[in-house]
Amino acid sequence: MSRSLNKVLLIGNLGTDPEIRSTSSGTRVATLSIATSRQWNNQSGERQEKTEWHRVVLWTGLADLADKYMKKGDRIYVEGRIEYRTWEDREGNTRYSTEINAREVILLSSRAGGGTGEAVGAPKAGGKETYDDFPEALDEEDDDLPF
Repeated sequence: MSRSLNKVLLIGNLGTDPEIRSTSSGTRVATLSIATSRQWNNQSGERQEKTEWHRVVLWTGLADLADKYMKKGDRIYVEGRIEYRTWEDREGNTRYSTEINAREVILLSSRAGGGTGEAVGAPKAGGKETYDDFPEALDEEDDDLPF
């Protein structure tokens, strides 16, 4: 049997405050927009920069962490897996999204003169939630995101 690996590591800044929702069963889910940037010099020696936007989803305890402690501009570390979803919107159009399902989050921004923040792993109980388990977690409002 061959093995495979789906692991994503990001260090970036929140582009907006976390969006917190609850599924119909009461499970909390947070959606983050994280920016990562890279810089380089082109052949003419001019400084270039490119920013990538990543959609990150946090479930249960991680969603609680986002709700309590994360704000636009905060620097965070995220570890998780990349997921591709396809669904049909209310008008019957097929929609696609790429997102990171977070397993661990570390707050890197200091608060009130504090240190590097708090590290939190995936919740032990129910830590295997997916959108298949909670299809109503996100609706088509999220379809217009620029990433």
